[in-house]
Amino acid sequence: MIDRWSEGAADDNMAEEILVELGDVVRRHPWWRARTKLTLRLLDDLQVAPPARVLDAGCGWGTTLEALEAQGYQAVGMDVSRRILERLDRPDRELIEADLTKPLKAAKPYQAVLALDVIEHLDDDREAVQRLAGLVEPRGVLIVSVPALPALFSEFDAVQGHRRRYLPDTLATAFDGSGLHIERTFWWGRWLVPVLVRQRARPRSRPGDSAADVYRRHLTLPPKAASWLLSLAFRIEEKPAVRGALKSGTSLFVVARRP
Repeated sequence: MIDRWSEGAADDNMAEEILVELGDVVRRHPWWRARTKLTLRLLDDLQVAPPARVLDAGCGWGTTLEALEAQGYQAVGMDVSRRILERLDRPDRELIEADLTKPLKAAKPYQAVLALDVIEHLDDDREAVQRLAGLVEPRGVLIVSVPALPALFSEFDAVQGHRRRYLPDTLATAFDGSGLHIERTFWWGRWLVPVLVRQRARPRSRPGDSAADVYRRHLTLPPKAASWLLSLAFRIEEKPAVRGALKSGTSLFVVARRP
């Protein structure tokens, strides 16, 4: 079931063709699998346990949404793209069509709201965080992840509709006026930094490419053995990342709590 809170132009944030054409590629990719596992570990660490109500804002291909459901959470998926929500729709699933640049409504607040790699797609990230904060119940948490290190901004960011990459202080600024207290900030993907440095130096677009063509090329999976090594590298970093032990990374996470 898809509830409509507001309508927006998905292409203003990220080319919608990427969402509707590349779901199978994304679902197999080690990065998304690793981010999902990290998110589940983080929720467990924060003692947000099933059957807690969790909103996956900007649910996209549904990778995190499906994992939350499998763990027993009362998970709700929200996205601006009606087309991707229609692909995720089924009778027992709660989905919301909503534009984060417009007011949000919720009959009942959530124990946790996730905005994983979402606010970097928006011109006004502070406004988006304020809107999402309004959906968090007292003592509940908003978890935000973003791409990190502005020096890594590349063609891959541009084709996704990223407005920016972050540092800890610029990410903290996005929470100004939200009414939430930042509880922790941590890096993820330290081992990926040199990989993205090389990627930045090698654009992969070709004349006549669509956004989906360029995105697919950047997501080309390595041979099976290399893909397994990528998964292992993420798994090794997962626990120290959540503890805040990493000093750098390609992503930043913030956990902010409503008093």
